[in-house]
Amino acid sequence: MILATEPQGQIFQATPPPASWQLPPAMSDTAGPVDSTYNFIFWFSVVFLVVITAAMMYFVVKYKRKKGVKSEPTGHFNRLEIFWTVTPTIFIGFLFHAGYSSYIRNATASEGATEIRVRAKKWSWEFEYPSGDRAPGELTLEVGRPYKMIISSEDVLHSFFIPEFRLKRDAVPGQYSFIAFTPTVAGNAQVFCAEYCGTTHSGMLASVKVLPHKEYEEWAKTLGKCVGTPEECKPEKYGESLFTKNACTTCHGVGGSGQIGGSKSPGPKLAGIYNTMQPMATGPGVMADENYIRESILRPNAKIVAGYTTVQMPAFVIKDEQLDAIIAYLKSLK
Repeated sequence: MILATEPQGQIFQATPPPASWQLPPAMSDTAGPVDSTYNFIFWFSVVFLVVITAAMMYFVVKYKRKKGVKSEPTGHFNRLEIFWTVTPTIFIGFLFHAGYSSYIRNATASEGATEIRVRAKKWSWEFEYPSGDRAPGELTLEVGRPYKMIISSEDVLHSFFIPEFRLKRDAVPGQYSFIAFTPTVAGNAQVFCAEYCGTTHSGMLASVKVLPHKEYEEWAKTLGKCVGTPEECKPEKYGESLFTKNACTTCHGVGGSGQIGGSKSPGPKLAGIYNTMQPMATGPGVMADENYIRESILRPNAKIVAGYTTVQMPAFVIKDEQLDAIIAYLKSLK
């Protein structure tokens, strides 16, 4: 473990601690209390498993049935019965207090915490920063800065889960959920959806990057812009990366092929549709030009391709530069 100091005087871990044999590395202030409670429950259970199993085996041998011995019915031992009723009740009360304390701590943001909007939709995560910039599939945080995540869903029930932070909160359609934490370790983590939400639930992932102060400031300057070589920032290449980051492949297949794992994808094929007539579910066919592609991204239910009336594609809020890049990429697909 390497320690470093931020300009504000805060000390943080420059590298994540090693994962335990049961839990991933702890990377936020919310992890400590959760780990302590988990480890207590685990070792408490191990000790009692050994004690109870040993006692059972001893009594099985000592009181096994013997020839000529008639068993007597057991009587009541009130003190023992009171003990094994009261003791678990006290233990359950302790667990409730520990769990509820962590819940309240994780739901109460520090004063001045940075708010980030987390939007869940089949099957991707999108993060909106205070600047108004939106980043799909990648959450970038500053080590030592308190955060408040405002979580919602645009379609069905999802669950925002970061194992390294020991945080999980449901994303419920029609309402906001809240979760608060402070990253304490610079490094990488992973967002999962912990609530089954459809055919591509397992692919609903996002990466988390926790950066030191100086690196975070440099990253903030590039938010919403293409970062890479001139070749990588060409419209078609940039559009391809945005297509992947926005999880478009989960509905339209890699490269807009219309195939996922050898089966028909949930969304229509996009490769090769540019400048071709597309049959609509209602009304005459539509020419798939730039205007049609743009409208399909921003207002996906305005014109629905025949055979996909039950598909609910979420609307995307994308900057014009990014939208142009995605259109350029889709035009290049054959």
